[in-house]
Order: sequence, then C-alpha cells, then structure tokens
Amino acid sequence: MPVLDTLDMTRDLERAHAMPTSETIRQRFSVPFEYAVSFTRAVFTPRNPVLRDTVGGEGGLVPKRLLFVVEEALLAHYPGLLNDITHYCREHRDVFDPAGPPQVVAGGESLKSTEAVFGLCALFNRHELCRHSYACIVGGGAFLDAVGFAAAIVHRGVRQVRFPTTVLAQGDSGVGVKNAVNMFGQKNYIGTFAPPFAVINDFDFLDSLSDRDWVAGTPEAFKVAMIKDAAFFHWLCRRAGRLAARDAGAMEELVRRSAALHMTHIATSGDPFEFGSARPLDFGHWAAHKLEILSGGDLRHGEAVAIGILIDTYYAVRRGMVEERVLLDVAAAFTELKLPLWHDALAPAPDGAWPLLDGIEEFRAHLGGELHVTLPDGLGRKIEVSSLDTGVIRQAAAWLEARHANP
Repeated sequence: MPVLDTLDMTRDLERAHAMPTSETIRQRFSVPFEYAVSFTRAVFTPRNPVLRDTVGGEGGLVPKRLLFVVEEALLAHYPGLLNDITHYCREHRDVFDPAGPPQVVAGGESLKSTEAVFGLCALFNRHELCRHSYACIVGGGAFLDAVGFAAAIVHRGVRQVRFPTTVLAQGDSGVGVKNAVNMFGQKNYIGTFAPPFAVINDFDFLDSLSDRDWVAGTPEAFKVAMIKDAAFFHWLCRRAGRLAARDAGAMEELVRRSAALHMTHIATSGDPFEFGSARPLDFGHWAAHKLEILSGGDLRHGEAVAIGILIDTYYAVRRGMVEERVLLDVAAAFTELKLPLWHDALAPAPDGAWPLLDGIEEFRAHLGGELHVTLPDGLGRKIEVSSLDTGVIRQAAAWLEARHANP
C-alpha cells in the first residue's frame, strides 16, 4: 500500500476519535410593545370616536377586517348590543370591514377549556381572520382569557381589541398581557403572553353587574395598592361603603387607578413576560387559585383573592412585615364590601389532610420549582419569600373562621 494512503487513513482515524467541536451563536433582540387603555361610556354610539380612532389610527388604504365576539350573558342586560355594534361598524364603514355579524359565545369558567379554545379557533378560521385582522372581544375576565388565548395562537397572533365588562377585568386582568385557560384541574395552566392591540373600558357595562359581581373585582385593586401604593390603599378603605352602595364615580376612580398601577408594573418591572421567578401581582393568589378549584367555582375569582389577601396579610403580620392595623383595615373594608372572609373550602378534610396547602406546591411548580410568594413589606411595598410556615397559615384560617362567625 502506498505510504501516502496509509498516512491518510491514520489521519482519518485520529479525526474520528478526536473530541467533537461545538459552536454557539447567540442572538439578542427586543420588540417594543405599545397599547392604549381608554376609558369611556357608550362606546358603540356612532358619535363616540374611541373605537374608530383606535383601529383607524393604524392608517392604510383599506378598511380593517374585524370580528366581534360577544359574551352571551351580556345580551340579557343589553338586548340591543349586537345591533349597536353592527350599526357602529356600518356608520364607520370607511374604517371597518366586518368579517361577519357579531358572534355570541357563552362565557364563564366553562369556556376556559382546550375544547372551547379549539372551537374558537375554528370560528376565527371560518371567518378568515389573518394576522392583520382584529378580534374584538366583549366580555368578562374569563371570557377575555379564553377568546384572547384563541386569538393569540391563531396565525401566531390576531390583533386583540378588548372590551372588558366587569370591574375585575377593567381594572386588572383585561389591561394585562396574559391570557390562559384551565387544564389538569389547575387554574390558568396553559396560556400565552399576548399584549392586546388596545383595551377600551366602557363604564356603562359595569351598570349591568349584580351587586355580588360589582364588588367582586375590588380585591384586585386592594392587592395592587397594598404592595405598590399606600395612598390608594387608604383611599379604598375610606370608600368601601360608597363602593358597596354602587357609587359609580368611586368605582370609575378605582378602575382607573388600579389599571394604571397594573400597567405601570408591566412597563417598569423589567419582567413583563415573567421570565424570572417572582410574580409580584400574584400577591394573595397562591391560595386564591386553589380555593377557586376547591370551591367548585362557588367562589368568584375576586372573592377567592379577598380570602387569599387576608391569609397572606395575616402571615405578614405574624412575621413582622406589616402592622396589624393593615390586616384589620383590609378585613373591615372587605366586610363592608360584603366580600366573603371564609369558605368551607378553607377547612381541613375529615381525614386531617388540608387540600388548601396543595396550592403552595402547585404555585411552586408553576414558578419552576422554587417558591416565590409576594407579601407586603410595610404598606405600599413588597418582599418575596421562598418558604411559608404552614402552621401560621393554619392560624390565619382559624382567624378568618372566627371573624366570619363573629364579624
């Protein structure tokens, strides 16, 4: 065999046994997000320019293709709503090109399922929405979550214009960047971060709320005030009676201030898509999410948040993070608002097991295995803790049960 061939074979063998090389190319980019949250009344009156300016402000030579999806329960209070939407679009036909008549869909937590989401995706497909189309979603928080999730995954994102119709959605969930549905018996197990194109808060929708739903959205305002704005917290406590009495001016102010605080957090926290471990706006929520499931839906989300806030505030008091006066003030305000301070889902099972505590581990798993629970660290400030003493949580539940029995 020629010497050259032997040498080539030797080199080939050496290369085959050599350590493999690797190469890494790192990429970094940012995408700016911007959206407006507008506050108005009678949004679908043709002379109201908010919707026209919101969508038409994008410019372009052709009208914008859009589809309205409306929560069915609203029609009992606003039987003319679909006609109002249709008439508004017709009056502004130079801006709007409806993909079809407004679509009516039943809402509530039952809509927050994968089956319902796939049905919504099929709805968007039938009406030939594309990435440049607009899904105009009119409904409460759970409705916005489910329809928004479907819009976020169709064509990797149809533009969403949200019309929140509840206190909770107008001041909290509807102005944020998340949407999700339930799965595996867990609240909001699957979802996306999908900033809306715009949010339009029409205060007229709040007039239709039952007394129970009117106050059920207020705990989210207390939540953000307690960890970010002490002055707003005191404002809320002083106006609990007016809010309970359906003072429209007080509720509008609550919605505006709560929405502004949530939007400021999203813009300035440095982690709008929650890549990190902490979730400050989930103060009171580890227990709330579990209580919603354990109550079988008997508790509204905001009602469960009220109980969760009290549990975590009690914990913060016992750990010396906040004065007991804060706990007493928020409990008194919730009582004045006729919010529940107790639910039987809080109680241990007959065999001694306490399902509520499973919420801690579910929260830990949701955060990637390391627990980070936000607690008030003085009024208007926050701190994250990585463990919870279940004994103190039991004391909190006992305190709530006693206060419920003797308000």
